[in-house]
Amino acid sequence: MEITIKKLTAELSADYFDFFDNRAFTDNSPYRCYCQMYQLSKEQGEKLMEDTRGIDPGLLCKNVAKKQIETGALCGYLAYVDGISVGWCNANDRANFPSEPYYDVLFYSPIPKREIAVVCFEIAPEYRGKGIATALLNKVIFDAKTNKYESVVGFPVKRSERYEWDCAGPIRLYEKAGFRKISEHGETIIMKKELM
Repeated sequence: MEITIKKLTAELSADYFDFFDNRAFTDNSPYRCYCQMYQLSKEQGEKLMEDTRGIDPGLLCKNVAKKQIETGALCGYLAYVDGISVGWCNANDRANFPSEPYYDVLFYSPIPKREIAVVCFEIAPEYRGKGIATALLNKVIFDAKTNKYESVVGFPVKRSERYEWDCAGPIRLYEKAGFRKISEHGETIIMKKELM
């Protein structure tokens, strides 16, 4: 199986939405997302939740993601097999995340061009366990190194078994790529790979 990894651009947004609409959650996962929440500030997230009253929340989130892709706020990589998008990794400069996030995990760091945060993986169920997440993470590391970033930081969650909403990737994924644990925030393990 040949895996191709491409950085998300506005031109690839149709592939992005094709993945999330048709393959990302085909295992009856209770959660439907477009990976847009991590880029929202507390204020933006609260407003979005207010706006969902009486409106299809999935459509609202999809529209938010469309705007984020157009403006470059939502960054990451798509994985392809046979020309079809089968995986996603949300990875962005830590300075581009909100300093007061809607979610509890603080991906933000104030110094631009220093660290890339890897915050989410989603792999189509039939492609899990086939090296897609590893290929995505390796591409993040390669591009971060090429662009002179000092490190890549991941945020896996301690789990004894697979949890269907756990999208940060398993600790072993980061360990295999040479990350080391630097701290903990509740159940979240902050792991870092130095590049310089």
